[in-house]
Amino acid sequence: MPNTIAIIEDEQNIVELVKYNLDREGYRTISANTGKKGLDLVHQELPDLVILDLMLPELDGISVCKQLRADQTTKSIPIIILTAKSEEADRVLGLEMGADDYVTKPFSPRELVARVRAVLRRSGNVDEDEPEIIENGEIRMDLRQHIVKVRGEEIELTPKEFDFLKLLLLNPGRAFTREFLLEHLWGYEYFGDTRTVDVHVRRLRQKIETNAADPIYLETVRGVGYRFRGE
Repeated sequence: MPNTIAIIEDEQNIVELVKYNLDREGYRTISANTGKKGLDLVHQELPDLVILDLMLPELDGISVCKQLRADQTTKSIPIIILTAKSEEADRVLGLEMGADDYVTKPFSPRELVARVRAVLRRSGNVDEDEPEIIENGEIRMDLRQHIVKVRGEEIELTPKEFDFLKLLLLNPGRAFTREFLLEHLWGYEYFGDTRTVDVHVRRLRQKIETNAADPIYLETVRGVGYRFRGE
């Protein structure tokens, strides 16, 4: 069965452009032109991925993203947000609300398809050679059940945050550059824009650290990037 992509966008010309390029790649596409209709569509269809505009009638994209992440049935569905260049603050907020990626308007259809493919490829896949359980300090990660516990309490992670933390836990002590993290986790280069890595690091720190301002596990390596300082 082809992957189903939900497009929540109120500009019909953009919907048609996205649908055309995704349909041509073999995906099944569905769409809604308001935030409320988009929420209903996602709950009815449970698509494999959502492409979400931020500026929507009835309910804005940030609110849609937040509600999808708060619902048990939709919290793990990957989300790619569409933003205009002038909406940088909203773009960052979208990532902080749990979006996995973003595409800036005007965008290249080829780039959008590549990002869709990369996000889908990395969503919930478990390598048979990987351990089922990863433990380090107060963090326990169950790759099979997709459960993470910190200090005995289960925490909620987006698919991208889960992949990010898994990479760090599998490589304790190794320093990763922002560029490597973008290429490895997102599957393409951001042409120098590494803000999304910093946003995900900040979100992970808020979820796994006792004090996000003074991290014990996820530390910054000045001039390089980040590493997991584990036991």
